[in-house]
Amino acid sequence: MLDKLSKLLDVEELDHNLFRSRHHVENYRKILFGGQVLGQALMAASRTVKERLPHSLHAYFLRPGSSELPVIYDVDPIRDGGSFTTRRVVAKQRGRAIFNMSASFQIEEPGFDHQAAMPSGDIPEPERLKNTQQLAAEAGLPTVQHDQRRYMVDFRPVDPHSYFNSEAREARCMFWFRVEGEMSDDPLEHRCALSYASDIALLGTSLQPHPMSLFDPHLMPASLDHAMWFHRKFRADNWLLYVTDSPSASGARGFCRGQIFTREGVLVASTAQEGLIRQIKK
Repeated sequence: MLDKLSKLLDVEELDHNLFRSRHHVENYRKILFGGQVLGQALMAASRTVKERLPHSLHAYFLRPGSSELPVIYDVDPIRDGGSFTTRRVVAKQRGRAIFNMSASFQIEEPGFDHQAAMPSGDIPEPERLKNTQQLAAEAGLPTVQHDQRRYMVDFRPVDPHSYFNSEAREARCMFWFRVEGEMSDDPLEHRCALSYASDIALLGTSLQPHPMSLFDPHLMPASLDHAMWFHRKFRADNWLLYVTDSPSASGARGFCRGQIFTREGVLVASTAQEGLIRQIKK
């Protein structure tokens, strides 16, 4: 089992603009974790860009991937501009596209600055909360079904009932999370790690108003698309607060949004995702 997320995010260069994953996240369903493809695709794209960092990505999950096979990342260098650079990445297994992504990179430059405020109120500190592995054990879920160690991210719901409980509630969640183990000082590694972690619990927010959890055996959940914007500097190995909501669910799809804050209240990234939440007939 991998002990550091940085190892998972590393990709091997096969040829000019062509990369391959070295490792994968173990998965009891043998289905590739979407966050892994997001993080590795962003790393592959970044390997073809010099002296600028990604500021946004827009991705589509086209087919289920296998967690038992390597992933090939084919990077298309669409544009190299004076301030912005654009890359398109197609991820493939067995010669078929399973994912595509467009990512934009920008030079560092000054400009206007404002941000939304971090939610107010008595938000418990992460040290006072249980992680999802502990909550899964209390909920009676098999360890193999939700083993947090496989993901190398310490994820702690502010409301312990929001993750596994099937009671209907407001379509809003908050999670503290951080990557396990110390990472390097490379800001690119932290942005790829945040891309990876951002897919862990976002879709579950769309199920909050309904009496069903993301882990219900009669639910077929899957990420369909994922967008992300990086606003400010951060470290993914420090505690971050993920604030999510779901304005709509319809047509077997749930739409979710997220804001990611540092412990000091700095908004560092935003996300949006639509995912499949198809109920399977019993």
